[in-house]
This record gives sequence, C-alpha cells and structure tokens, in this order.
Amino acid sequence: MEYIHRPLNIEVTAIGGYYRLVKEGRLSHRGREVLYLVGHAAFETSCCGAGGCAYAIVPGYVVHWQSRLATEGHSISEVEPVDNPSDQDAIRRQLLANELVQQVIFG
Repeated sequence: MEYIHRPLNIEVTAIGGYYRLVKEGRLSHRGREVLYLVGHAAFETSCCGAGGCAYAIVPGYVVHWQSRLATEGHSISEVEPVDNPSDQDAIRRQLLANELVQQVIFG
C-alpha cells in the first residue's frame, strides 16, 4: 500500500467540527518499523454538544520509507497493513502508553 506524507497541522473542517493530524511517528515492533499518525478532533458545531478526542492512525509496517514523490511533491512510503490481531493489540498498548490518545485505528 502507498502512504502519501502530507503536511501536518492542517485543519480539516467537517459538519460537526474539525480535525487535524499533528504528528507522524515510527515505532519498533518485532524488529519492524510501524508508521503512525496522531490526530486531534473537536466537535464544536454539533447539535449534540461539544467535545473532542485524540487518536492514532496506523497505516502499517514500513516497507520502503519515502521512496518516491507524488505528483504534488509529497513523499510516498510503501506500507504493509498490520493484520495480526495480537500485533495490533501490542502496538495499540504501546501507543496508548506513549502518546496522549484515547483510541488507535488500524487502516
């Protein structure tokens, strides 16, 4: 799978609020590197009240780090999804312990 490295801290407005990705990181798991992103979301224009959350998205294991450029000039890395449930649990525990996030999403 390809992952396009886009600029961080860009607010994306949605109907109920906004979100932004604030950090791109890598961590080691079983001798492999895992790419993850940290984001924040705010729900401030929802009819159901206000709130927010911090989360991590895990695109997958790094296969090739920033190996080429997309047409708009952003780096592209190749990643392999983390499909193994026990690996997902271990990575989730590590991210919850080391980042200020409430949930971890694998994608």
